[in-house]
Amino acid sequence: MSTIHMHQTTTSTPEQYIAGLTDFGPGRSKLFGNSADEYLKVHSRGPTQADVTEGSGGIWERLHYDWSDPNHVVLKTTDSNTWGAASGRTYNFTRRPDGLTDIDVDVVRDGKRSRDISSAWCLARSARGFWRRRSRTPSRLLKPGTGGRERRA
Repeated sequence: MSTIHMHQTTTSTPEQYIAGLTDFGPGRSKLFGNSADEYLKVHSRGPTQADVTEGSGGIWERLHYDWSDPNHVVLKTTDSNTWGAASGRTYNFTRRPDGLTDIDVDVVRDGKRSRDISSAWCLARSARGFWRRRSRTPSRLLKPGTGGRERRA
């Protein structure tokens, strides 16, 4: 099992980030490359929870999203062709006095087979670089409905 911890500071508020994270509409892959439209299926969605299958490149997972706490979002893997039941993601948001938001993300990958375990290790090595590249323009990340484009006033 691999656990990846990532930290980033963003101009997005926790509400903006969560709105983007829980926008399961078409074009989600523009924000989240591991969520291709052809894999995306929303099984159910409520005001603070969702049951969603997503994936890409032959890897899929069904996730239970819980954003009932606006500072702590949990994605729990409930089924997958690659990842075991201990897998998932946790997002923690901390508002700073300067108006920025610190985001701490823990990604747990529990591979089902030995090749999945090595995939988890490779993921751990590449995830940090991906997170840093994506968050260089953090406000574009999570403005819902913009397809990753910055909204103009």
